[in-house]
Amino acid sequence: MSRRPGLSVRLRLTLSYAGFLAVAGALLLAVVWGFLLRYVPDNSQGLLGISPNRYLLVHTFAPAAAAAMAFLLVFGLVGGWILASRMLAPLTRIAAAARVAGSGSLSHRIRMEGRQDEFRELADTFDTMLEQLESHVAEQQRFAANASHELRTPLAISQTLLDVARRDPTRDRDELLERLQAVNARAIGLTEALLVLSRSDRGAFGRESVDLSLVAEEAAETLLPLAEQRGIMLDVTGGTARTRGSAELLLRLVTNLVQNAVVHNLPADGTVTVHTGTRGGASVVRVENTGPPLPPDLVPTLTEPFRRGTERVRTDEHAGVGLGLAIVHSIVRAHDGALDLVPRPVGGLVVTVRLPHLP
Repeated sequence: MSRRPGLSVRLRLTLSYAGFLAVAGALLLAVVWGFLLRYVPDNSQGLLGISPNRYLLVHTFAPAAAAAMAFLLVFGLVGGWILASRMLAPLTRIAAAARVAGSGSLSHRIRMEGRQDEFRELADTFDTMLEQLESHVAEQQRFAANASHELRTPLAISQTLLDVARRDPTRDRDELLERLQAVNARAIGLTEALLVLSRSDRGAFGRESVDLSLVAEEAAETLLPLAEQRGIMLDVTGGTARTRGSAELLLRLVTNLVQNAVVHNLPADGTVTVHTGTRGGASVVRVENTGPPLPPDLVPTLTEPFRRGTERVRTDEHAGVGLGLAIVHSIVRAHDGALDLVPRPVGGLVVTVRLPHLP
């Protein structure tokens, strides 16, 4: 944005310092002059013919006062320029760091030394902002690269299947169509997951009163056939837990949690428990499942997009794309809630979602 040129802050501070010093000096000289002339007689002989009269004193004091004022003005300009330079030096460093960040380099930090003051607090805040911005940009770059890779895989498989069909017209057409349908369904699922993740990150949704117990029952009813197919006992307990948010996104949240709990479970005779209620002024959804033990260092990474540990990768028809818990985390964050993942000592995972309670 173009602006008209104006005086720099350094020059304005200098003029302010010099003007303040000149006004203070003028007031001091005026006070001295007024009190001095009050007690000096105004006659040609002076006091007893010895002391100088007012006329002589005025003509003697005026040049000295003018010289003092000129000295104060010059001293104020020079001293003000130096003081302004020293005061604005931290701001110059911050501006230089901002220009470096504006050019695309987010790794630069000010790291201003010295005691705490307003400029150093501003510099520390700017460093913190740069650190968070760099982390966010790096996360978005990783997300874009992973999303491109995940989307490229089904497209490449589809292209390969089409090439095979073109070269070998006698190949079983039903098998080819079935495989193409599976690959296409995976691509559609990934695209829908990316759209949900983007929507929840932007917070672009309406808010209404939602009962999490009803949401949990609906999610469990939807996934009950999958649980029965795997020999998993799915149980919903607890009571009413109201919050304010998007019913669609909250249903997706609970559905993802229950589906993860069913898929990443024991081969047989596993359990999944979904509990809803209120605790500590928050509406709570807790999903607990049996399963293989999880390494402690793996659990904190499960909410990262496309992050899947080797213990949680599925090779069957329910293989995920690594966005289930990432979507859950994003939805929870968009609803001003908290997400806790705790591995069970005997194996499995306990996921607790806390959302603001709506009385």
